[in-house]
Formats: sequence, structure tokens, C-alpha cells
Amino acid sequence: MTHIHENLARTQVAARLEEAQQCRPGRQLTRALRTGRRAEQLAQQARLAIARTL
Repeated sequence: MTHIHENLARTQVAARLEEAQQCRPGRQLTRALRTGRRAEQLAQQARLAIARTL
């Protein structure tokens, strides 16, 4: 009986791992977009600072 529970637990862990791996690319894309937007904001702030000093 314990062997059955161990197999069920392994199967559930494998399913969760597979689901997490499928979600990872979406998270990476979201992080990259957020970083890109932040870089654009910083670049805009730098352009404004340069324009103000001129």
C-alpha cells in the first residue's frame, strides 16, 4: 500500500514540475518586457536631464 502512495506522490510531483516548466517562458517574457520598459524610462530621464543642462 505504501508503494502505491509513493508512486502517486512521484506522479504528482512530476506533473507539477512539468506544469512549472511550461509556465517559465511566460514569466521570462514578462520579466524581459518589464526590464525593457524600465530601461526605456531611464533613457527618457537621461535625455530630459541632458536637454535641461543645454
